[in-house]
Amino acid sequence: METTAAFLGLDCIDCGQRFDADTQRCPDCGGILDPTYDYDTIDLTHKNLAERPFDSMWRYEELLPFPRETAITMDEGATPLVECEKLAEEMGVGRVLLKDEGRNPTGSFKDRGQTVAMTAAAQEDASDIALASAGNAGQAAAAYAGRADIDSHVFLPSRAGFTNKAMVNVHGGDMTVVGGRIGDAGAAYADAMADEGEEDGWHSVQTFVTPYRHEGKKTMAYEIVEQLDWEAPDAIVYPTGGGVGLVGMHKAATELRDLGLIDDLPAMYAAQSTGCAPIVEAFEEGKERHEPIEHPDTICGGIEIPDPGASPWILECLRKSGGGAVATPDEEILESAIAVAKGEGLEMGATCAAAASGAWKLADDGEFDADDTVVLLNTATSNKDSDVLRSHLMGKGI
Repeated sequence: METTAAFLGLDCIDCGQRFDADTQRCPDCGGILDPTYDYDTIDLTHKNLAERPFDSMWRYEELLPFPRETAITMDEGATPLVECEKLAEEMGVGRVLLKDEGRNPTGSFKDRGQTVAMTAAAQEDASDIALASAGNAGQAAAAYAGRADIDSHVFLPSRAGFTNKAMVNVHGGDMTVVGGRIGDAGAAYADAMADEGEEDGWHSVQTFVTPYRHEGKKTMAYEIVEQLDWEAPDAIVYPTGGGVGLVGMHKAATELRDLGLIDDLPAMYAAQSTGCAPIVEAFEEGKERHEPIEHPDTICGGIEIPDPGASPWILECLRKSGGGAVATPDEEILESAIAVAKGEGLEMGATCAAAASGAWKLADDGEFDADDTVVLLNTATSNKDSDVLRSHLMGKGI
């Protein structure tokens, strides 16, 4: 595989062993693999980054595993960081900004992960890729697989949104819709990987099976701090299911600090629904690992992950960054999406609005200072689930 000059390999976050770029999960202990680099050889400065066009997440290729010229890309990333003065006033903080990932090619931040994961698959000459998804990652995978001339096999729960299902088909994906929730789709994916996948050589682009999805999503943090003139925000509030973007952004901020490009780390906050909040519960109880939620109950399908396999890593990132975790009811999440749309004109996805409702609760609880800069992650466009928001309004007679 063709990798960037500083890329050293994949380190297991559990046992510390290092493996080649084409490895998926640690073959020794089954742990998650994380790309690592020789940071002493990376020469990135504020000046040379300023000289590059702000056109794609691949502008940070020195800190990515693969060269930009090899990327399966649709110019994902380089999304706006939008000032929200009304939200700042209402929350009683210095600034609130919304990182609008809905402007990516397939309408979500999943594109950042899939561009890197699909680049790895293409370099390995994969003929087929497979994954289970709540919706957005499946749509993104089908799109990037199509661009790479790779067949895709996407397993979605029946509750996934119509847009996701339709676009998997439109992009040419082989879609299996499974009755139930994300865990049921994951089980069907696992069965298929053990059967057809093993026989036909399917390449997995599943969360934390491929080492490259969190690596792509870390670029959100690079962009945020550059858009803030190389000042890390005081807090980043992230709607959290599997936590891929959260651990990626914390890694990115740590890299920028160690490279001397920023001074401080942003405090990372995981925002969940009270109907499925395994990370929040584990954080509040001081645990190093979550307890699975037996009966999740939330309309926010994108963050309804009752058994997040990377919870020890997520919790470590929250604590190391000085952040925390917050859960709010679905009613408040949907109301927050509507409030942001009415007050700021910005369209947050129904699931993504957990970041806004979580930030309001954190502010009410005195978590933020009056001069803090708070960034909310809008991880997907509201067009994915606008029916949920409209139904909520109709239920109120509006």
